[in-house]
Amino acid sequence: MDVNESLIDHLARLARLEFAPEEKAAMVNDMEKIIGFVEKLNELDTTGVDPVRYMGSQPDVYREDQSGGMVSPAEALQSAPHHNNDFFKVPKVIRKENQ
Repeated sequence: MDVNESLIDHLARLARLEFAPEEKAAMVNDMEKIIGFVEKLNELDTTGVDPVRYMGSQPDVYREDQSGGMVSPAEALQSAPHHNNDFFKVPKVIRKENQ
């Protein structure tokens, strides 16, 4: 995979990040190292090796959901920084590309 500044720009746009030019150069270097590491792992023969499903010796133990105490809508809205009579108000975080 060719790692260059245009790839960094594309990934930054997708992640809503901004990088200074010197940061982009460092990112190119870091990503090349990461890809080199992954390519090195591809050299390993994993024939007959089962995939790891759990990091420990026992699988996760799940419990049944239990309902607890509930607060009224008025109590919940009381601690909200922005609200109207019925709803929490939150800032808009999704914008169309042409806005």
